Amino acid sequence: MELHRDHQFSKLTFLSWIVAFIATLGSLFFSEVMKFPPCALCWYQRIAMYPLVLLFVVGFFVGEKETLFFTFPLVLIGWIFSIYHNLLHFGVIPETISPCLEGVSCTAVYIELFGFLTIPLMSFLAFSFILILLFFLYRRSFEK
Repeated sequence: MELHRDHQFSKLTFLSWIVAFIATLGSLFFSEVMKFPPCALCWYQRIAMYPLVLLFVVGFFVGEKETLFFTFPLVLIGWIFSIYHNLLHFGVIPETISPCLEGVSCTAVYIELFGFLTIPLMSFLAFSFILILLFFLYRRSFEK
């Protein structure tokens, strides 16, 4: 297997990997070091984010279209869960219709950096940034 030679593709894939890697380390830090128990929606977002770390590494060895094919569904699913989690977290959606009726509440605020940056918002930003990077990757791969 040979590393993909396209410099721009490498940047986009590498940036996507960096975001997924930082998000994964951040979620593990919050749960394992800070001992913040994840809610059900956090678990769903983790299920979508964690494999991306490995999939973007594989993306260095395959073509652009293949990278999009196997990463986009996970990013989109995680992004949708993060939108729902934020709507729930900020009270737009009532907590009575959340999957977090038992155990850890999906609206619990463990951290609020700068007065607004919560864990669900960090997840949304990570998935959104990866989605934007994949959009540029899509445009690039189909311009050829």
